[in-house]
Amino acid sequence: MVELFEKLMVSGLGALALSKSKAEELLTELKEKYRLSEDEGKALMEKLQTMAQQGKDNIAEIVENEVKKAIRAAGMVTREEYELLEKRVADLERRVLALAEADDPEE
Repeated sequence: MVELFEKLMVSGLGALALSKSKAEELLTELKEKYRLSEDEGKALMEKLQTMAQQGKDNIAEIVENEVKKAIRAAGMVTREEYELLEKRVADLERRVLALAEADDPEE
């Protein structure tokens, strides 16, 4: 039974396409049609939620990687790289100012 549901998910419904209410609705239909016990239904719902979360995580990772590739291809820097450069520039400005003050005998 669980295998049938997994096949349904993979073959068309998609774990991410289901909202929680739609998943519960589908679960109710499957419980009635295939006479699943309450425990089987709960196990199926937990499996569905796990699959949906894994799908979301996988898509998020794929999107993040593709965005990074696009940023690199466009010759742009990431926010982290930008912030690191900002910090380095601020540090260099402090050093230049300190050197300028050390060389200026009037101060």
